[in-house]
Amino acid sequence: MAIWTVHGDGVRVGPGEVVAPQERLSWPRTIGIGAQHVVAMFGATFLVPLITGFPPSTTLFFSAVGTVLFLLITRNRVPSYLGSSFAFLAPIAAAQEVGGMPAALGGILITGALLAVIGLVVHFAGARWIDVVMPPIVTGTVVMLIGFNLAPSAWSNVSQAPPTALVTIAVVVLVTVLFRGILGRLAILVGVLAGYVVAVVRGEVDFTPVGEAAWVGLPTFTTPTFDLTLMGLFVPVVFVLIAENVGHVKSVAAMTGENLDDVTGRALFADGLATTLAGAGGGSGTTTYAENIGVMAATRVYSTAAYFVAAGVALLLSLSPKFGELINTVPPGVLGGAATVLYGMIGVLGARIWVQNKVDFADPVNLTTAAIALIVGIANYTWVAGEMRFEGIALGTAAALGVFHVMRSVARWRGTSAEAASPASVPDPSREH
Repeated sequence: MAIWTVHGDGVRVGPGEVVAPQERLSWPRTIGIGAQHVVAMFGATFLVPLITGFPPSTTLFFSAVGTVLFLLITRNRVPSYLGSSFAFLAPIAAAQEVGGMPAALGGILITGALLAVIGLVVHFAGARWIDVVMPPIVTGTVVMLIGFNLAPSAWSNVSQAPPTALVTIAVVVLVTVLFRGILGRLAILVGVLAGYVVAVVRGEVDFTPVGEAAWVGLPTFTTPTFDLTLMGLFVPVVFVLIAENVGHVKSVAAMTGENLDDVTGRALFADGLATTLAGAGGGSGTTTYAENIGVMAATRVYSTAAYFVAAGVALLLSLSPKFGELINTVPPGVLGGAATVLYGMIGVLGARIWVQNKVDFADPVNLTTAAIALIVGIANYTWVAGEMRFEGIALGTAAALGVFHVMRSVARWRGTSAEAASPASVPDPSREH
């Protein structure tokens, strides 16, 4: 276990100060902040197993183990909680239709292994090649098509209880703008709780399994099976996990003022290892969490000690079957309402990547790359080759990579790189008058 130096008097964080990853406040305050991190990741982390039918306790168990591994592998320099990744939702659903939960776990395990290998390559060779293979136009497009590809899944839940879903969405919207600080950042969780109360009143919740479950016990573990015909569904998720982890490292570096480029490979490897373990035992794939970035920004406490506490609390909760069954009682209406917001947010995060990196859509290469890939992903184009089945996310990702690199290479060869976008694109306002 790492040893942290106490920041100041261990009680206060002065104006303009931050508690660095290798520092901590007093243990009572550190434990309190660690509990806040559990609350922050709670809503989003549990939505993945609830939507996919995975055991919530098992997912929580592996997220706790993964968080500890992440902190140790990054040598206590990158504070992060590893929660469930929404990028796995679509491939898990498709894989379960073919081979059930074990087949989906096999895909998660392979995804984690690929990410771990990429982490090793980045650690020893640097991250420059990621920017070459996956420029912002490609990364943003892949993230966007994954979010929007999930839209039918959200509607399937909403349609089962529209009033409950509407309340859930309305509370998320209102809490986001009514409150500042931690509460405002937990809008999804508050919305889920409000929707849950409405669902209980409407008789949509069955508490019988909760009463029958034991207070203490191990989570349910499931071993994976491997079906090569399903691997094409999961490979695109690797691109999203790379973007999320690299973005997390850069965010922490910006907030703490510390250069963390040298641990980017470690972060990728750590998340890859955590995802591999989750796939091996029955948990959802993991990723770094923006929700916890929000807690750090609000408290100015970046201490990894708080994340070890969060992992400990999550581990204890995962060892209560009764708690797991309580989470399982969240009904479709609540899930659909929360998913409507979250899936849309995933899609819009892709646009955020474009904006932050100033992607130029006057460039026909960028415009065509996004245009083709998004339609393929959102419409869920499907291609069956023998026993292999490729759906919207896989084909959309392949389209984004293929169209961008082929067009860019041909444009450079022909010397047409600087040509303006086609007339069908949105005109440049500066040229209108």
